[in-house]
Amino acid sequence: MASISGPRTPTRSRRSPTLSTPTPSDGEPAHWKSSGRLTFVTVLLGGGIALVLACLAGIALGSVNVPVADVWATLRYQTLGTGSAPDDLYAMIVWQLRVPRVLAAVLVGAALSVAGAVLQGMVRNPLADPFVLGVSSGASLAAVAVMSSVSALWIRNLGVPVAAFAGAIAALLLVLLFAQHQGEFTGPRIVLAGVAVGQVAAAATSLIQLSSEPAEIRGILFWMMGSVAGAELDALTVPAVLAVACLAWLLVQGRGLNALSMGDDDAVALGVDVNRLRIQLIVIVAILTGLAVSVAGGVGFVGLIIPHIARFAAGSDYRRLLPAAAVLGAAFLVVIDLAARAINQPNEYPLTIFTAALGGPFFLWLLKRSRSGGAV
Repeated sequence: MASISGPRTPTRSRRSPTLSTPTPSDGEPAHWKSSGRLTFVTVLLGGGIALVLACLAGIALGSVNVPVADVWATLRYQTLGTGSAPDDLYAMIVWQLRVPRVLAAVLVGAALSVAGAVLQGMVRNPLADPFVLGVSSGASLAAVAVMSSVSALWIRNLGVPVAAFAGAIAALLLVLLFAQHQGEFTGPRIVLAGVAVGQVAAAATSLIQLSSEPAEIRGILFWMMGSVAGAELDALTVPAVLAVACLAWLLVQGRGLNALSMGDDDAVALGVDVNRLRIQLIVIVAILTGLAVSVAGGVGFVGLIIPHIARFAAGSDYRRLLPAAAVLGAAFLVVIDLAARAINQPNEYPLTIFTAALGGPFFLWLLKRSRSGGAV
């Protein structure tokens, strides 16, 4: 007797991936599928060891090399109050000059890497990085306005970090204003709005530079290409707290991020409020990018390179990808900062010179793979 039941449920709905076990991307290593937990622990442990070694090298090496024993003695004395007082010269170099800049590099590298990983999944574009939202350009515009002699006095009193963060938030609001269509946000509209806002902010920044005193232009250009020189421990407290809070929130939202990275239709089918989550992610990316720019200026390509390396090593599950990206990004920028000040001592170069030298070819390689249909 023929069945009178309705049409069979499509096979896809039975095999729909769950939030706890997201479907891996085509470019995910095969070993992740069978031993993800072991791989994640290995990547995190290896990245942590690399980060500790990079920080130790960043503190010990420079125009004046500090013996490792004196580095440990200074750190122990300053943090725990134990041991004998270190040599005054070494103590000043280690605690006042190098520890702040190494911690700043850790903070900026982690923030940009996490922001890049989130953005690439949110807009489903492997070539996206945090600066595509125009947030960096807005932050740079506000910071350059403060550094320029043509700035109003009340703007100059804000200070470069505060002004940069305020500029990042202002750029974010403009992106949200122009990206929404009938109360909804999509990846392509976010990217287009970010590019437009970024171009306008970049043009305004160039105009301010042309109006600046010649003596100020070098400092402005150096800051716009990124540097952690002159970082201070006290000034890193608020950005560090914000970065940790953002990372913690993103880890809590890991299942929603996994669903969103599979596409809007799949995310909606899994019960995710796509529009709300995307707005929240834009805000988090803007905060991470804004605090990175406020600490170190415009450091490019970190948010493009590191997320792909972390994704290849630790897999596509955002609950594992984000910690891996944070650790690897922190170690990467500490090494870049060490190279920037070690190549031509006692001079040092902006960070973007080195990150671009690595990120440019990497970007072209990604572009070639995406055009040829390869998974990225």
